[in-house]
Amino acid sequence: MESTARGGTRWRRFAVVMVPSAAATAAIGVALSQGALAASFSVSGQSFKVSTPELVGKGFVQYGGVDTGVDLDGKTQNHPVAISAFKSATIKNLCQSVRTPVPGLGAVYLRLEAGGKGTPVAADNLYIDVAQLEADAEFRNIDIGVAAGSSTKGPGVKPDEVSNKRVNPNGFAQQADEAVLKKVEQTAWATSAGTFKLSGLSMKLGTDPKMECF
Repeated sequence: MESTARGGTRWRRFAVVMVPSAAATAAIGVALSQGALAASFSVSGQSFKVSTPELVGKGFVQYGGVDTGVDLDGKTQNHPVAISAFKSATIKNLCQSVRTPVPGLGAVYLRLEAGGKGTPVAADNLYIDVAQLEADAEFRNIDIGVAAGSSTKGPGVKPDEVSNKRVNPNGFAQQADEAVLKKVEQTAWATSAGTFKLSGLSMKLGTDPKMECF
């Protein structure tokens, strides 16, 4: 950990995997693009990959939670996640990919790209449910160890996340005025946003494994 001249903190090349607890969390996460979802949604049976060379988020908070859904075999699964939330965020050269098993084809890949023609992807009130992340990260005015329900810098914990026992309001959280993530490679279960603007959107389907973002 290195303190910077502008009062921030820089963490270099770290990976995040949440332990199975609604009250636990660690480090930082980021992901994009599956539309606006309610906090109490049932996630699909597939996680997705996201990569970006740079995400800049204002008003950041992160806390632990659990996503519940049914997998492709029809079994209910609980997925521990790091919920990262931003009041606003811009993302350069966004790539998102999803692998779907298809009988007779083996697997089909969906690849989405946006923000690569000079106008980055923009989002407000962005919530991301992260399973694993690698990135270079820098934070400005970070607070580590605040209670999730008492955070003030990010968009905050949604009431239905607490009432559905998806998030423990007394659990560990961290917050910062600004978070800058570079060289992001991430696996996530869901994303929701108040607004989500994808400039230069491109979407492709195919069977080549190289279509995955990483």
